[in-house]
Amino acid sequence: MVYDPWAKTAAPPSHAVVAVVLQVRDGVLQVLLWERALEPFAGNWSLPGGALAPDETLAQSIRRHLAAKVDVRELSHLEQLETRSEPDRNPLGRELATAFLGLIPSDLDPALPDDTRWHPVDELPELAFDHTPIVLAGRERLRAKLSYTNIGFALAPEEFTISQLRGLYRAALGHDVSATNLQRVLLRRNLLVPTGTQRESGPSGGRPAALFGFRVRALEITDQFAVLRPPAA
Repeated sequence: MVYDPWAKTAAPPSHAVVAVVLQVRDGVLQVLLWERALEPFAGNWSLPGGALAPDETLAQSIRRHLAAKVDVRELSHLEQLETRSEPDRNPLGRELATAFLGLIPSDLDPALPDDTRWHPVDELPELAFDHTPIVLAGRERLRAKLSYTNIGFALAPEEFTISQLRGLYRAALGHDVSATNLQRVLLRRNLLVPTGTQRESGPSGGRPAALFGFRVRALEITDQFAVLRPPAA
């Protein structure tokens, strides 16, 4: 039999959208998950998302679904991550899933519904569908872009000390970074600007720390060949 691509076949697959929403909380990179109430995978945690409506784009769809879980105005960055098409990813029928990566600055604490919670990316519970590899893909995308873009702006508050920024990079990258090297690299790339103000010393004393901000709080490629590597052993 000759294959005819125009022949009538079964109904097209459904299409879902999901979001890997990441935030550094208490010094740990965490992902937003919600507990499913219905089958399949009732009782399991999953990424926020849902079905793509006929009259909306993928980006419109994920923002609509996220609005039910978190104030989308608090997302500092949102980008398309990947589309998964394994035939058996949904036991109820053929379904494509397009995933997005969303980031929230560390100084925000958005209100969440009772079925939604933050979970450390390194300590994920059992997730529904293929959401575990999607979460890990989101983490790897973030780690890669921390090296060659200014995406650190999406994790950081408007103003921060270099020590605070180092903590955010360390949590996202999974390894320590030198505060001195981080400041030198980001200033050389013209990513940071001093605010001209200082943070008051803590109870232990010491000199007040200078405050910085990102020059641009929108994604820019800054060095396409750069890699932030873990320190040598």
